[in-house]
Amino acid sequence: MSASDVIADYLNHLAVEKGAATLTLAAYRRDLARYQEYLDAVGVDDLRAVDSGHVEEFRGRLGRGDAEAGRKPLAASSVSRTMSAVRGLHKFAAKDGAVADNVAAAVALPSSGQRLPKALTVAEVFAMIDASGDTEVDTDPGRIRNRAMIELLYSSGLRASELIDLDVDDVGAVARAEPGEFAAMRVTGKGSKERFVPVGGPAREALGAYLVRARPALNKAGKPALFLNKRGGRVSRQTLWQLVGESARRAGIDTEVSPHTLRHSFATHLLEGGADIRVVQELLGHASVSTTQIYTKVTIETLREVWAESHPRAK
Repeated sequence: MSASDVIADYLNHLAVEKGAATLTLAAYRRDLARYQEYLDAVGVDDLRAVDSGHVEEFRGRLGRGDAEAGRKPLAASSVSRTMSAVRGLHKFAAKDGAVADNVAAAVALPSSGQRLPKALTVAEVFAMIDASGDTEVDTDPGRIRNRAMIELLYSSGLRASELIDLDVDDVGAVARAEPGEFAAMRVTGKGSKERFVPVGGPAREALGAYLVRARPALNKAGKPALFLNKRGGRVSRQTLWQLVGESARRAGIDTEVSPHTLRHSFATHLLEGGADIRVVQELLGHASVSTTQIYTKVTIETLREVWAESHPRAK
């Protein structure tokens, strides 16, 4: 059976039987397209002709890069992710009877290490929010929208995809909440799992200003999307990354800042403020508390740095 056919069957299996999220499927499709490209380059069409040596060689090429194919070396974390897709493919093929054995089972995944996420200070986040727009004086719909988006990212710890996937109906309860009243909205995260996240006062004010003073001017096509671009369509991930980066630069932050940086900052600041890790896990939408525990290392690292710089007997 051709490798391309098995890959197509596997992606269909992930979508239909496993219910994989759209972004997850897109990542698997990209990684397996790269594997298909490698198999084509070495003249292997039938997946039954693939052995463990091919899989090992592919893993090596990911780490080394491939000048002929114009491929740069991947980071260990990206190699690990790509090889997980390849191992999943071969496991599926063996279970489905397309091949006799799972030749990728014995191929070890590289250690990606555990990098501590970079969190901004509270002062940096506030400066960045202020630099994104001023809902009291701005008349530009784009700047009013930008302020609302960044406020929500930090207030609720949203992923970039969760923010841009929001529709107007998702924030109805938040928009109707009285000042001082607790407000939360429902978001759909990884694996199509839903959760409720709180929306703080400043974020609600920014959202209200956007809905009243900016969105009507942007809503040229009657779309249900909450955050719209100048053409009236849903804001893209690329646009969100750009506006976050621009706001950081305007705030004088010289490190790279992404939407995920604000999510990291949300979690870190909660834990530094005394929040229980399991509450933070729920707010972030992590399936396991072990994923959330990396943020406890961030706060410990912060404490270490402060102690090292401040204590007279630290050095």
